[in-house]
Amino acid sequence: MPIISFASPKGGAGKSTSAVLLACELAQLGRKVTVIDADPNRPVFRWAQRPGRPENLTVLQDVTEETIIDTIENASVGSNFVIVDLEGTASIMVALAISRADLVIIPSQGSQLDAEQAARAVQLVRMNEKRFRVAIPMAVLFTRTSAAIRTRDLNRIETNFAQAGVSVFNVRLTERAPYRALFAYGGTLSSLDPSQVSGIPQAIENAKAYAEEALSILRSRPVREVA
Repeated sequence: MPIISFASPKGGAGKSTSAVLLACELAQLGRKVTVIDADPNRPVFRWAQRPGRPENLTVLQDVTEETIIDTIENASVGSNFVIVDLEGTASIMVALAISRADLVIIPSQGSQLDAEQAARAVQLVRMNEKRFRVAIPMAVLFTRTSAAIRTRDLNRIETNFAQAGVSVFNVRLTERAPYRALFAYGGTLSSLDPSQVSGIPQAIENAKAYAEEALSILRSRPVREVA
């Protein structure tokens, strides 16, 4: 039963969007998924209150540094996957959640400023590896990228992460209107209305590829169990 935490010290990196996309894709594969919304702004919980959330996807909120470990462990009992959307700061709660993760996904946009913030998240994971004496797999996920243009800046940033021994998703979450629409209308990508939102098939294809790579990363590393 893998635990996947999403961590980024920078707002707007796509943390909650990438968490919801992965949760929905896993749920649509028939897996039972629990998302723990540990972001004070509660974006995932607000999404879950709108119509269309998969029945096998549960969202929990109101967690603190005192309760985060118990919440994760309790959610693990009845779920195939637990996804934790963390607050955007290097808090005790973030450190505790990271220590329990089978995979930490670090969303980042493709600018130098965003890459520097992603590097802070990488340092936080490595610090907690030493603190808790556990190996914590992680990978950077580039978000809100262009579907048509591969920029030199992004190529350079990817190279820098690779040279630092940090894994990077091959799939990028491109800038798509349906991703924003999820939080306005609720539900999943496939439940969005094509008359109101354009580009749904392309967004679905992108999200599926992202989820498949996340599962591939989990299967290639020593985790508790991949359903």
